[in-house]
Amino acid sequence: MNTFSESVATALGLIAGADPTLWSIVARSLAVSGLACLIACGAGLLLGAWLGVAQFRGRGALLTVLNTLLALPSVVVGLVVYLLLSRSGPLGSLGWLFSFQAMVLAQSVLVLPVVTALTRQAVEDVDRSHGEQLRSMGAGTALRGLLLAWDERYALLTIVIAAFGRAISEVGAVMIVGGNIDGFTRVMTTAIALETSKGDLPLALGLGIVLLGVVLALNALIAWMRRWRLERGDRPLLLEGAAG
Repeated sequence: MNTFSESVATALGLIAGADPTLWSIVARSLAVSGLACLIACGAGLLLGAWLGVAQFRGRGALLTVLNTLLALPSVVVGLVVYLLLSRSGPLGSLGWLFSFQAMVLAQSVLVLPVVTALTRQAVEDVDRSHGEQLRSMGAGTALRGLLLAWDERYALLTIVIAAFGRAISEVGAVMIVGGNIDGFTRVMTTAIALETSKGDLPLALGLGIVLLGVVLALNALIAWMRRWRLERGDRPLLLEGAAG
């Protein structure tokens, strides 16, 4: 390719022509991030709902650590998971290093603090206005957290969408633990980095366009849900731009 416009034209041709290499990478990316979000959200929503209402000694310190983990670099997550899954690591017997499972684990670890922290904030905010009524009815900490989380289910759905956007746009952790193996662990972000270094700009651009399309769709969905909640009179959760 001699010009940028020619590269873009070829990239669009790969997308429109259902290029098997491109779309297999896209499908693998969606599978890894989808499964990672399912795992992280299952744990993060429950933990965040409990933290939103629980009062215990050291809670402030725990929340400080949790909020710090929001800015945890993905390469650090990748390094930690790599050490855990290496042959000398505690999980080395699983044989997951440089596999699909390793990438799912890394993204789950990366997304879990995001889901937990945002869920905790959403539940804690609504607990200030409705928690006293539930306490007067005899609801314990766990039950109160679950009831308030259900009351905020649309806000939590927004958190799940944002978490998926965070996962699918991640590159450092999956590069380290997945190894970027063609046909096995190559996802959109790692493939873009590799193909750019190789000079195969059409494929890199094609994957970049698809990735941007996914992130744009997620942010559009978050914006739509926020407008919908405002029309219903709900308190919006400010997550615009959080996906990706």
